[in-house]
Amino acid sequence: MARAAATPKRTILVVDDDESILEVLDARLSAGGYATLSARSAEKGLELLERTPVDLVISDMRMPGMGGKGLLEKVATERPNLPVIMLTAYGTIPDAVASVKTGAVDYMTKPFEGEELLARVGSILNGSVRISAQPSARPAPGPAPVDRRLWGGKSQSMKRLFDLIEKVAPTDVTVLINGESGTGKEKVSRIIHERSHRASGPFVVVDCGSTPAGLLESELFGHVKGSFTHAVRDKRGLIEEASGGTLLLDEIGNISSEMQTRLLRFLQERTIRRIGDTKEISIDCRVLAATNADLQAMVKEGSFREDLYFRLKVITMVVPPLRERKEDIPALTQRFVEAFSKANGMPTVTITDEAMQILMDYSWPGNVRELKHVIEAGVVLSSGGIMQPEDLHLEPMDEPIAAAAQEAGAALSLDESEKRAILRALEQSNWVQKDAADVLGISRRAIHYKVKKYGIDVHRRR
Repeated sequence: MARAAATPKRTILVVDDDESILEVLDARLSAGGYATLSARSAEKGLELLERTPVDLVISDMRMPGMGGKGLLEKVATERPNLPVIMLTAYGTIPDAVASVKTGAVDYMTKPFEGEELLARVGSILNGSVRISAQPSARPAPGPAPVDRRLWGGKSQSMKRLFDLIEKVAPTDVTVLINGESGTGKEKVSRIIHERSHRASGPFVVVDCGSTPAGLLESELFGHVKGSFTHAVRDKRGLIEEASGGTLLLDEIGNISSEMQTRLLRFLQERTIRRIGDTKEISIDCRVLAATNADLQAMVKEGSFREDLYFRLKVITMVVPPLRERKEDIPALTQRFVEAFSKANGMPTVTITDEAMQILMDYSWPGNVRELKHVIEAGVVLSSGGIMQPEDLHLEPMDEPIAAAAQEAGAALSLDESEKRAILRALEQSNWVQKDAADVLGISRRAIHYKVKKYGIDVHRRR
């Protein structure tokens, strides 16, 4: 099948002082059908802009000289219609917040996924997030069966999930996807989108967990020129970008009460108003939401609106943690081994029975994402095409819970020990979950999940 490419070919200027980042960006963008120009400094990037027409700029934030900030300010002043995506490796986003207020249309944190990069570029240049999802390239008979090998697929819990996806995907019903971090909630969302009648439209992901509250409103709803300092042009919000396609609200449990109110109104009315604007814009998109938080518990605590919760959970899907579907580990492992062997230009690595047994015995707190990273490292570290136990770099079990579990009784199973440890912490804390989390040394989100996992009725016991 021919590679889908942007037509006519667009030119993207990438600016970064790290040669390896420039090479990665060039490879990813070229694979997406774009022409690229590269510069090792903001000053060189501006020189290229003077000589060559460019459709989009991707620039690192921190570089020697004037840096990405200076580049962005220059572009915003002299070429206000030229979109800029900023790259930052500096944590939670003060740089990114400033860049958006200065005029950047988007930002990404390093390291980034190549697929996500193409999605962002496609969203900005083409009005569609999936560059490869050209309607003409999609098979006429309809979507192909879900690739169950991608997920393992032998476990009953995953078979039930696949069956539910098959029923729900062709509709426009709102879906709430629950699951621990790393289980694949976004992947489930993508499958739902790709199997829906909106598959040729955009698939837009809003990361509610890492986007600061002050930036999230502009990200979601957009703004008009002059609505705040440095708002030098109108900006379409991500909800508007998703019109005709699917909007995924990832980590929905992290949004503020004010944003909960605005989202509820959007879900009820299917209209939005950009910041600083007076007119309503009608939106036609499907809404999916994903979270690893216990929204039901948050509703009872008063930190999440009940009416919004019921709007989101028309259909609820649960992506099971990997430790509860260990029969899927061999198939997942083989898929990752093949993929990473190919990516590194190596013959397919063979994993020994001893190494596979270690993978089967491990508890996988990071779920499929952790397995993927462990196998990637194992392929690189393997010798002679064989992956041995010493090639597997696994994290020890969370120490606070492990220590409390050991005290509860070494003869118990891991899950039983963990449940006993959590119960003891809750009893010591008068059944106040946040206090129990402090006792165990884990996050509030983790304690909410554990309470739900083990069916502990905190409110009745209190």
